[in-house]
Amino acid sequence: MTSVPETAAVCGTGSAGPGERWAQRPAGPDLPPDGAPAPWPELTSLQVLRQLDSGPRGLVEAEAAERLARSGGNTVPSWSTASWPRRLAGSLRDPFTAVLLCLGLVSATVAAWGTASVILSLVVLSCALRAGGERRADRSVAALRKLVATTATVLRRPARDAAPRSREIPVDELVPGDVIRLGPGDLVPADVRLLRASGLSVHQAPLTGESAPVAKYAVDAPEPRGGLFDRPQLCFQGSSVATGSGTAVVVATGPDTRFAATRSGPGRRVPSAFDRSVHGISWVLIRFMLLTPPLVLMANAALRGRGFETLPFAVAVAVGLTPEMLPVIVTTALARGASLLARDHRVIVRRLPALHDLGAVDVLCLDKTGTLTQDRPVVHHALDVRGRPDPEVLRWAGVNAWWTLQLADLPVPDALDEAVLDAVEGDEPPEYEGVAALPFDPVRRLSTAVVRRPGRPGVHTLVVKGSPEDVVERCALDEDERARLLALAAAEAASGLRVLAVATAERHARNRAYTPADERGLTLIGFVALRDALAPTAADALEVLADRGVTVKILTGDHPGTAARACRDLGLDPGTVLAADTVDGLTDGELAVLARRTTVFARCAPEHKARIISVLRDDGHTTGFLGDGVNDLPALHSADVGICPRGAVDVARESADVVLADKDLTAIAHAITSGRHSSVNIATYLRITLSSNLGNVIAMLATGLMLPFLPMLPAQILVQNLCFDAAQLAFAFERLRPAALRAPTVLQPRRFLRFITGFGLLGAAADLATFGVLALALHDAAGSGQAAFHSGWFTENLLTQALVMLLLRTGRRTAEGATSPVRWAAAGLAVIGILLPLSPLGPMLGMTALPALYYPLLATVLALYTVALVVARSRHDRSGTGR
Repeated sequence: MTSVPETAAVCGTGSAGPGERWAQRPAGPDLPPDGAPAPWPELTSLQVLRQLDSGPRGLVEAEAAERLARSGGNTVPSWSTASWPRRLAGSLRDPFTAVLLCLGLVSATVAAWGTASVILSLVVLSCALRAGGERRADRSVAALRKLVATTATVLRRPARDAAPRSREIPVDELVPGDVIRLGPGDLVPADVRLLRASGLSVHQAPLTGESAPVAKYAVDAPEPRGGLFDRPQLCFQGSSVATGSGTAVVVATGPDTRFAATRSGPGRRVPSAFDRSVHGISWVLIRFMLLTPPLVLMANAALRGRGFETLPFAVAVAVGLTPEMLPVIVTTALARGASLLARDHRVIVRRLPALHDLGAVDVLCLDKTGTLTQDRPVVHHALDVRGRPDPEVLRWAGVNAWWTLQLADLPVPDALDEAVLDAVEGDEPPEYEGVAALPFDPVRRLSTAVVRRPGRPGVHTLVVKGSPEDVVERCALDEDERARLLALAAAEAASGLRVLAVATAERHARNRAYTPADERGLTLIGFVALRDALAPTAADALEVLADRGVTVKILTGDHPGTAARACRDLGLDPGTVLAADTVDGLTDGELAVLARRTTVFARCAPEHKARIISVLRDDGHTTGFLGDGVNDLPALHSADVGICPRGAVDVARESADVVLADKDLTAIAHAITSGRHSSVNIATYLRITLSSNLGNVIAMLATGLMLPFLPMLPAQILVQNLCFDAAQLAFAFERLRPAALRAPTVLQPRRFLRFITGFGLLGAAADLATFGVLALALHDAAGSGQAAFHSGWFTENLLTQALVMLLLRTGRRTAEGATSPVRWAAAGLAVIGILLPLSPLGPMLGMTALPALYYPLLATVLALYTVALVVARSRHDRSGTGR
């Protein structure tokens, strides 16, 4: 007994990619050289069997056992998940969270228990939310098991000379080289190459997202065409048999299958737009916060001779610069937006930061089928042999479709036949009687119906419909006429239409069966052209997306002409279509240049989609991708926002950030608008709180060096920050004008830094002007004068912060008829600033009542500050520095 050669275990990836590893064997006359990877999709059946050291009778049991021991079981790779403590520790890698934790610990060290409690509570909340999101994402692997078969029918031999026996074995015992049988309803247990097939079609929806069954058949000398999933001789793990039967040889199992490779290919998800923007802003804040305490300590020690007694004040100043309520504001704004989306538009946001990413999306990538078009064809027109419209051609096509469906006993009607029947008047042509039918065969690529016509006794009419090349070849035509007709069909196909040729022939009536040999000497009567049915809401949704500044790019496995035609029908200029084979020959830099001006990428395999999206991201775009199959997982992971419909396969749905009730572009447009609404409000909160806090910190540092006492007590700083932050919760509920939502919302750290620095310095000037006012209104700088100074500055700070909330918010003119919650919050903040020093709580916080002279002087400062804010904001808006 000959065992499998040791070289059979040596695998190489080559250009075939994951899931296509091959045993290396000594080269033969029809095999690749030794050491070269064998691309099994391009090999003949004989070459495949030789490469696997197998045969049509299957493996010997001992050989199969040896291979199983060497290559391992045919199982989906296991997935280890991190524990809760490890997830929580990993959450601290976020720079902003780490700095908050340090500030909280320092506050506890200097006995600032109130500050420490607030900060540490927010740190715990932030870590818990992040760890919970990661745990939900890890659960997606469980869905993989539902797509994998549990048993398989295999041909095995007890000895080399024995006859093969068919038996059921556990699917994890399959090995490359096994010969298996497939029947209706079977799950394909591994990646296989068909040896024989009869009427076989498989559902590849879990892999490709296409809902219609795909015809599969054995071919002796396959020609490379389309992607792997388009090859008729290949079936893949995760698909299921819809009709027919077949015999196939296993070529890949376990981690080497396309199913497993697609699942494990992307690895760790790259940071999203939200992650990148928050990290960028966090590092801006970190620089300020790390510099502030040392500067305060050193300045007070050098100029005032103060020591570590100023440490609580220094920590309070650093905390005052921190947007402590950021996690609460972000969570509230995003959760509210997600709730409204789910209620009003049936869009589920599975990862809250993804709503912010949706607001930043400026490039939306999607497939054509099911999004721009419905998953069914419709008749566009029917032409005679001269290219003129002729309804008679469509009527004969309907005769063929009707009687093929009736007499061929098909389990499901063909989609093209359904389209033809929908286009003709009535269901059954009453003047004809069906005699026989030869159903569509993917090898000869046509179908034939034999009918008896009234008034024509003794005559049967053959009605043939199918591929123009195959039908015209069977017609009685000279070469010139044949070339002209094929050119007419090619012109229709070039415009993105699917073309069927229709021909007839008359034969003497007979009792014996009709066969494909009778499909000769036909008379061509014309062509039926079909197009993809357009999604009813797609055109309007594309217009809305364009108005929102979102560029739509089509990544499809379809023919370039078909994709371009659908775009033109919807009013989207396809431009020059870029095919996947061109993408393969480009570097990332060259692809980035082409991707900027390319709308349609055709003949795309999963790896092409993921690469195009990654290149767009690296080029500075925020990307969204809509997909629904296992093959879309790499692209879903590569995009900033992964979107899928509710009907997607489980593993794609669990991996997506956003789930749509229906595969509808309108829902995506609503989601993008909602994301921008939440993002604008979050950005507004950050700009206002940080510019105001920065101004206060600068002013306190300056006045702290001029005064013999601290300008504000740590408790006063904490109360002021809590009042300001509580008021800014209103931004999570602010309604905006449509004009504020027309551009993608991206927090860009450099522009953000310019904003907070400019307006922070303006706020510091107002604070220092208030210092002068206090110097005029207060003549005693000791005793009660300190409390009065603290009261005056506390009041001024809250009043200026109320002004900033009103004048620097993005939606200064809110949606028509809406009541602005920010206005009410700013009014409440102003009231607290005026009344708190006068209330019984004032003395408890070290404040007292102010002299009457202070208030008119403060009003003058606030009026000048208001004018300065309005002028600066107008100049900022005109400069277009954006968010």
